[in-house]
Amino acid sequence: MAQGKVSAAEACPKIKIIESECDHITHHVVERLHKVFITPIDRNDIFRLISKMDDVMDFVEAASQRVALYEVDGHNNELWALARVLQSGSERISEALVGMRNLKHPELILEKCVEINRLENEADVLLRVAIAKLFKEEKDPMAVIKWKEIFELMETATDRCEDVANIIEGVVLENS
Repeated sequence: MAQGKVSAAEACPKIKIIESECDHITHHVVERLHKVFITPIDRNDIFRLISKMDDVMDFVEAASQRVALYEVDGHNNELWALARVLQSGSERISEALVGMRNLKHPELILEKCVEINRLENEADVLLRVAIAKLFKEEKDPMAVIKWKEIFELMETATDRCEDVANIIEGVVLENS
Protein backbone atom coordinates (compact mmCIF):
# COMPACT_ATOMS: atom_id res chain seq x y z
CA MET A 1 0.00 0.00 0.00
CA ALA A 2 1.31 3.48 -0.87
CA GLN A 3 2.71 5.56 1.95
CA GLY A 4 0.13 7.87 3.49
CA LYS A 5 -2.84 6.00 2.09
CA VAL A 6 -5.03 3.85 4.28
CA SER A 7 -7.31 1.03 3.30
CA ALA A 8 -11.05 1.53 3.01
CA ALA A 9 -11.48 -0.81 5.96
CA GLU A 10 -9.32 1.54 8.07
CA ALA A 11 -10.75 4.81 6.78
CA CYS A 12 -14.44 3.98 6.77
CA PRO A 13 -14.95 3.84 10.57
CA LYS A 14 -12.95 7.06 11.00
CA ILE A 15 -15.05 8.83 8.39
CA LYS A 16 -18.22 7.57 10.08
CA ILE A 17 -17.04 9.06 13.39
CA ILE A 18 -16.40 12.42 11.71
CA GLU A 19 -19.80 12.29 10.01
CA SER A 20 -21.48 11.57 13.37
CA GLU A 21 -19.62 14.52 14.92
CA CYS A 22 -20.89 16.71 12.07
CA ASP A 23 -24.44 15.52 12.72
CA HIS A 24 -24.00 16.40 16.39
CA ILE A 25 -22.71 19.89 15.54
CA THR A 26 -25.56 20.42 13.08
CA HIS A 27 -28.13 19.37 15.68
CA HIS A 28 -26.52 21.65 18.27
CA VAL A 29 -26.54 24.66 15.92
CA VAL A 30 -30.18 24.10 14.98
CA GLU A 31 -31.07 23.74 18.65
CA ARG A 32 -29.28 27.01 19.45
CA LEU A 33 -31.04 28.78 16.58
CA HIS A 34 -34.34 28.06 18.33
CA LYS A 35 -33.08 29.54 21.61
CA VAL A 36 -31.09 32.59 20.52
CA PHE A 37 -33.02 35.77 19.92
CA ILE A 38 -30.41 37.71 17.94
CA THR A 39 -28.08 36.00 15.46
CA PRO A 40 -25.04 37.53 13.74
CA ILE A 41 -26.52 36.77 10.32
CA ASP A 42 -29.98 35.78 9.15
CA ARG A 43 -31.25 32.72 11.03
CA ASN A 44 -32.37 31.04 7.80
CA ASP A 45 -28.91 31.56 6.26
CA ILE A 46 -27.30 29.90 9.28
CA PHE A 47 -29.70 26.97 8.98
CA ARG A 48 -29.08 26.58 5.23
CA LEU A 49 -25.33 26.90 5.73
CA ILE A 50 -25.05 24.28 8.46
CA SER A 51 -27.39 21.92 6.58
CA LYS A 52 -25.38 22.09 3.35
CA MET A 53 -22.11 21.67 5.24
CA ASP A 54 -23.55 18.57 6.88
CA ASP A 55 -24.61 17.33 3.44
CA VAL A 56 -20.98 17.51 2.25
CA MET A 57 -19.95 15.12 4.99
CA ASP A 58 -22.97 12.88 4.42
CA PHE A 59 -21.92 12.32 0.79
CA VAL A 60 -18.29 11.73 1.75
CA GLU A 61 -19.40 9.15 4.27
CA ALA A 62 -21.73 7.52 1.75
CA ALA A 63 -18.89 7.23 -0.77
CA SER A 64 -16.56 5.73 1.83
CA GLN A 65 -19.24 3.24 2.87
CA ARG A 66 -19.68 2.16 -0.76
CA VAL A 67 -15.93 1.64 -1.20
CA ALA A 68 -15.95 -0.63 1.86
CA LEU A 69 -19.27 -2.38 1.16
CA TYR A 70 -18.48 -3.04 -2.49
CA GLU A 71 -14.97 -4.16 -1.57
CA VAL A 72 -13.41 -2.16 -4.40
CA ASP A 73 -9.80 -1.04 -4.45
CA GLY A 74 -9.94 2.46 -3.02
CA HIS A 75 -6.62 3.39 -4.61
CA ASN A 76 -8.24 4.49 -7.84
CA ASN A 77 -6.59 7.55 -9.45
CA GLU A 78 -9.90 9.12 -10.42
CA LEU A 79 -11.28 8.69 -6.90
CA TRP A 80 -8.19 10.31 -5.41
CA ALA A 81 -8.40 13.20 -7.90
CA LEU A 82 -12.02 13.82 -6.85
CA ALA A 83 -10.98 13.55 -3.20
CA ARG A 84 -8.23 16.16 -3.67
CA VAL A 85 -10.68 18.58 -5.29
CA LEU A 86 -13.17 17.99 -2.49
CA GLN A 87 -10.46 18.55 0.11
CA SER A 88 -9.45 21.83 -1.55
CA GLY A 89 -13.08 22.95 -1.66
CA SER A 90 -13.54 22.10 2.00
CA GLU A 91 -10.41 24.06 2.91
CA ARG A 92 -11.70 27.10 0.99
CA ILE A 93 -15.02 26.81 2.85
CA SER A 94 -13.15 26.83 6.15
CA GLU A 95 -11.19 29.91 5.10
CA ALA A 96 -14.36 31.69 3.97
CA LEU A 97 -16.09 30.90 7.25
CA VAL A 98 -13.16 32.30 9.23
CA GLY A 99 -13.41 35.45 7.12
CA MET A 100 -17.11 35.75 7.92
CA ARG A 101 -16.35 36.30 11.59
CA ASN A 102 -15.99 40.03 11.03
CA LEU A 103 -16.77 40.63 7.32
CA LYS A 104 -14.07 43.33 7.17
CA HIS A 105 -12.62 41.88 3.96
CA PRO A 106 -15.57 40.69 1.90
CA GLU A 107 -13.47 40.54 -1.27
CA LEU A 108 -11.27 37.82 0.29
CA ILE A 109 -14.32 35.77 1.26
CA LEU A 110 -15.80 36.16 -2.21
CA GLU A 111 -12.48 35.02 -3.75
CA LYS A 112 -12.80 31.79 -1.74
CA CYS A 113 -16.34 31.35 -3.05
CA VAL A 114 -15.19 31.82 -6.64
CA GLU A 115 -12.45 29.23 -6.06
CA ILE A 116 -14.98 26.77 -4.62
CA ASN A 117 -17.13 27.22 -7.73
CA ARG A 118 -14.07 26.64 -9.93
CA LEU A 119 -13.26 23.47 -7.99
CA GLU A 120 -16.82 22.20 -8.41
CA ASN A 121 -16.48 22.70 -12.17
CA GLU A 122 -13.20 20.79 -12.03
CA ALA A 123 -14.98 17.96 -10.22
CA ASP A 124 -17.63 17.90 -12.97
CA VAL A 125 -14.89 17.39 -15.56
CA LEU A 126 -13.16 14.76 -13.43
CA LEU A 127 -16.45 12.89 -13.06
CA ARG A 128 -17.08 12.86 -16.81
CA VAL A 129 -13.52 11.69 -17.50
CA ALA A 130 -13.71 9.01 -14.78
CA ILE A 131 -17.00 7.62 -16.07
CA ALA A 132 -15.84 7.70 -19.70
CA LYS A 133 -12.67 5.83 -18.72
CA LEU A 134 -14.71 3.39 -16.68
CA PHE A 135 -17.03 2.59 -19.59
CA LYS A 136 -14.10 2.29 -21.96
CA GLU A 137 -11.75 0.17 -19.85
CA GLU A 138 -13.83 -1.80 -17.35
CA LYS A 139 -15.29 -5.03 -18.69
CA ASP A 140 -17.12 -6.11 -15.51
CA PRO A 141 -20.59 -4.46 -15.49
CA MET A 142 -20.84 -4.82 -11.71
CA ALA A 143 -17.58 -2.90 -11.27
CA VAL A 144 -18.92 -0.19 -13.59
CA ILE A 145 -22.05 0.18 -11.46
CA LYS A 146 -20.07 0.29 -8.21
CA TRP A 147 -17.49 2.81 -9.36
CA LYS A 148 -20.01 5.03 -11.11
CA GLU A 149 -21.98 5.35 -7.88
CA ILE A 150 -18.84 6.12 -5.84
CA PHE A 151 -17.64 8.74 -8.31
CA GLU A 152 -21.07 10.37 -8.40
CA LEU A 153 -21.28 10.52 -4.60
CA MET A 154 -17.91 12.25 -4.42
CA GLU A 155 -18.88 14.74 -7.11
CA THR A 156 -22.17 15.43 -5.33
CA ALA A 157 -20.16 16.30 -2.22
CA THR A 158 -18.38 18.97 -4.29
CA ASP A 159 -21.81 20.18 -5.49
CA ARG A 160 -22.74 20.71 -1.85
CA CYS A 161 -19.49 22.67 -1.33
CA GLU A 162 -20.65 24.95 -4.13
CA ASP A 163 -24.04 25.29 -2.39
CA VAL A 164 -22.21 26.35 0.78
CA ALA A 165 -20.18 28.88 -1.21
CA ASN A 166 -23.34 30.30 -2.77
CA ILE A 167 -24.89 30.79 0.67
CA ILE A 168 -21.71 32.42 1.99
CA GLU A 169 -21.60 34.69 -1.03
CA GLY A 170 -25.21 35.75 -0.45
CA VAL A 171 -24.54 36.49 3.22
CA VAL A 172 -21.43 38.51 2.41
CA LEU A 173 -23.21 40.53 -0.26
CA GLU A 174 -26.15 41.22 2.06
CA ASN A 175 -23.95 42.26 4.98
CA SER A 176 -21.11 44.23 3.43
